Amino acid sequence: MSNILHVGLNCIEPILDMPTNRSIPNKRWHLAFTAIYSSRALYSLLNQKKKSRKLPVPSNPSFVVLNVKPEAFSSIDHSTLTAIVKDKNFNKLLEFGGIEGVADALETGIKNGIDGSVNDVAFRQEAFGSNTYQRPPAKRLFHFVVEAFKDLTILILIFCAALSLGFGIKENGAKEGWYDGGSIFVAVFLVISVSAVSNFRQNRQFEKLSKVSNNIKVDVVRNGRRQQISIFEVVVGDVVCLKIGDQVPADGLFLAGHSLQVDESSMTGESDHVEINSHHNPFLFSGTKVADGYAQMLVTSVGMNTTWGEMMSTISRDTNEQTPLQARLNKLASSIGKAGLAVAFLVLVVLLVRYFTGNTEDENGNQEFNGSNTKADDIVNSVVRIIAAAVTIVVVAIPEGLPLAVTLTLAYSMKRMMADQAMVRKLSACETMGSATTICTDKTGTLTLNQMKVTKFWLGQSPIEDSSLISTDLLNLIQQGVALNTTGSVYRATSGSNYEFSGSPTEKAILSWAVLELDMEMEILIKDFTILHVEAFNSEKKRSGVSIRSEADHNTVQVHWKGAAEMILAMCSSYYDASGRMKDMDDGERMTFEQIIQGMAASSLRCIAFAHKQIPEEEHEIRETSQKLEEDSLTLIGVVGIKDPCRPGVRKAVEDCQYAGVNVKMITGDNVFTARAIATECGILRPDQGINNEAVVEGEVFRNYTPEERMEKVDKIRVMARSSPFDKLLMVQCLKQKGHVVAVTGDGTNDAPALKEADIGLSMGIQGTEVAKECSDIIVLDDNFASVATVLKWGRCVYNNIQKFIQFQLTVNVAALVINFVAAISAGEVPLTAVQLLWVNLIMDTLGALALATEQPTKDLMERPPVGRTEPLITNIMWRNLLVQALYQIAVLLTLQFKGESIFGVNEKVKDTLIFNTFVLCQVFNEFNARKLEKKNVFKGIHKNKLFLGIIGITIILQVVMVEFLKKFADTERLNWGQWGACLGIAAISWPLGWVVKCISVSKKPFLSYLRWQEHHFLLYVCTKI
Repeated sequence: MSNILHVGLNCIEPILDMPTNRSIPNKRWHLAFTAIYSSRALYSLLNQKKKSRKLPVPSNPSFVVLNVKPEAFSSIDHSTLTAIVKDKNFNKLLEFGGIEGVADALETGIKNGIDGSVNDVAFRQEAFGSNTYQRPPAKRLFHFVVEAFKDLTILILIFCAALSLGFGIKENGAKEGWYDGGSIFVAVFLVISVSAVSNFRQNRQFEKLSKVSNNIKVDVVRNGRRQQISIFEVVVGDVVCLKIGDQVPADGLFLAGHSLQVDESSMTGESDHVEINSHHNPFLFSGTKVADGYAQMLVTSVGMNTTWGEMMSTISRDTNEQTPLQARLNKLASSIGKAGLAVAFLVLVVLLVRYFTGNTEDENGNQEFNGSNTKADDIVNSVVRIIAAAVTIVVVAIPEGLPLAVTLTLAYSMKRMMADQAMVRKLSACETMGSATTICTDKTGTLTLNQMKVTKFWLGQSPIEDSSLISTDLLNLIQQGVALNTTGSVYRATSGSNYEFSGSPTEKAILSWAVLELDMEMEILIKDFTILHVEAFNSEKKRSGVSIRSEADHNTVQVHWKGAAEMILAMCSSYYDASGRMKDMDDGERMTFEQIIQGMAASSLRCIAFAHKQIPEEEHEIRETSQKLEEDSLTLIGVVGIKDPCRPGVRKAVEDCQYAGVNVKMITGDNVFTARAIATECGILRPDQGINNEAVVEGEVFRNYTPEERMEKVDKIRVMARSSPFDKLLMVQCLKQKGHVVAVTGDGTNDAPALKEADIGLSMGIQGTEVAKECSDIIVLDDNFASVATVLKWGRCVYNNIQKFIQFQLTVNVAALVINFVAAISAGEVPLTAVQLLWVNLIMDTLGALALATEQPTKDLMERPPVGRTEPLITNIMWRNLLVQALYQIAVLLTLQFKGESIFGVNEKVKDTLIFNTFVLCQVFNEFNARKLEKKNVFKGIHKNKLFLGIIGITIILQVVMVEFLKKFADTERLNWGQWGACLGIAAISWPLGWVVKCISVSKKPFLSYLRWQEHHFLLYVCTKI
């Protein structure tokens, strides 16, 4: 095979241009130099091609073919072109030959786009760059370590560790005195490590999610074919198709389109929409959003050559967002820490008073402080020991694991939700979704499959089954109305190949029907007519219109409208019958058409009507100044019914949400009969709930209610039909005012206000516009309502897991604090040392958080009512569980403290080890109780959580090591089998105790409200006495 090399002539032309008057020797030297230079150039190019393409080269090539051509894109200076677009320099653009001149220079066909072959795309990326921007360097692990050190809890622990280390070395020497202080440092190191690594991984996860969310799909025309590609694959010269809600993927120039308005607020800060056209302002900028209309643009700059690219390269996403639950837990941790400090200070005062009043004895039973007879060194050592005991209480009181538990839970749930087709954009949405009381959902694509097909067609008052029965003139009008009033397109590679339809699902369904059943030739129609003006479809108008002029007849203008059937019908005063005759439409016939539309809608069909009007050129010129199409006295051409079947499993998902106490409301732009039929099919409505029932309402009716009527009726509404985005926003606001936590699904640009207003905004990953996605908290990747129900389940799981951990942690905190406080005041010493308490803290904070935070959602979660806005984080059920378990542990451990030596016949050192071992094993057994806050069977589904079982096993193994092998470090003594059995037996009682406790019913009124009530009445009593 031959190797074809493209060699530019620019570099060797000066060498080949030899003057004719040179001498023969000079000519020979010049030719020799030229030969050597050319040989080296060819050799270099051959090596370069081998490295880059890795093409197999024959070992003995017989010849090499050189295809020598000028350098590509040499007729255009790209930096100048980039500057023209950035500066909006229209005059300079005209000097380039206008938009057509730029397209020629970029070797782009205005209609067909670039060639689009792999080599062509690669060559353009090499010449002009790729459509990516340099991201700021990701935060390293060290950054999160530093951030963890800034936490107040950690700083207090470090201070305590320094005090303990200093006092320990002072009292016991450097060899053994470092144990307590050193162990606090080790605990701090572990907490910081887990926290920093968790936040670091979460940051990496956000980076990955950011790449996924930024990977927008863009419609381009390449080699005459419209296709979807990634935004990162867009190259200079591409022809990009834009529609309402799209993000402009690169800088470029307006080629063709209608009514295009762009929101440039992301670039300029101005909220007013900018009109784009080819006459005055053809400049489009990357990162801006299409607010109205549609168009095709020619890409002139990509990536770092755009203003958006330069701006985005300096912005890093802040992942330090603190969720509401994290804020509440930080406040809780701070409150518990303050209580611990108060108790520690009280213990310090009591112990110092006891010591200096001579109420303490040393190991030999002698009075420790004896006035001036006591050595100063002994006084210092005793005071240091007392301070160390107080520091120990502070250490055990501070629940540094609470914020960590939230981080672990959210990070784990985010990862699992991604696998369940839900991409979390805002962390707070994870937990807020668990409190949702109402879900307002779209119909199309969410409850239905979004796989549309025309199944019914009515001409006049007759259903048409065979297109051959339609008159030729009427058929031509239908084809014109479909082909020229659309944002979709039809592509066919060859005459024998299949058609490819692009556009919205509705557009594709209508185009497919017109091409395959009505034999429409779209390309011929586009050539035969000139489009004069377009009114693009949007969700408020629910219709689109176009005015066209035939190339054969310049004296008349045709106006075509297409849209919601009853809205188009209201604009008509006549209609065509099946034979093509035009007839006037009186009230009786209008009612007949309304019944036809209602009948189709009742069969779950979306009804789209086509209407037409022919006006003289002179009248069109008069109306052209107002930029408005003729909207009255139209002639109805026909009505099509489009079937969009319900998604499999959507009815069960709706029932699951309703069973969980969450109201599901459907808000749709379809007419009331279609909406009711779909809602009944999905289970949102009961079959007996008719249109006259308050459960079904139209957007206009809801809008016209008084504020008082809206607030009264909003809870009863299940379906809102013919709604505008403003109606959806109004409903969200009403529901929030009534105390609901509202989740809203949306896919259109106009859904943005409702998505922002809602507590949780859910945008659609497939049909959703970029504007909707940016306003949302969670992106539902498969557009399926079943995924919304899954998000609800995960939200409840997050909230429930955090409640489990709070109950578990507070049980240990209360028990440890009371035991050490009582022992310190009564006996003058603490039974649990700093090392032992920190080991318990480690079980709670890291291993406990990891075990309880990774529990997966269960069916039980969907059997309880939603949490709502006002319910406290620590419920009465949690108070009941944790207080009973804490009181049991306090009773057992204080008994061991004061009577343990006589009960077991052991010395004080073994007794302290028994207390420590029993305390730890109580937490291990109580960790099982924490798995279920209300259910009595705490072992249900435990085999599915391998991580939980693994952590329990690791905890027990490490506890055995602490007791049996780390005697000096942990200040323990070895225990025999009987003593181990006693510890296990005492700890195991927490299981039946937990079962019995859950039989006790509790009031729904928050526990702390009783304390406030008592305080309030006490103040009233005092005031009355005064």
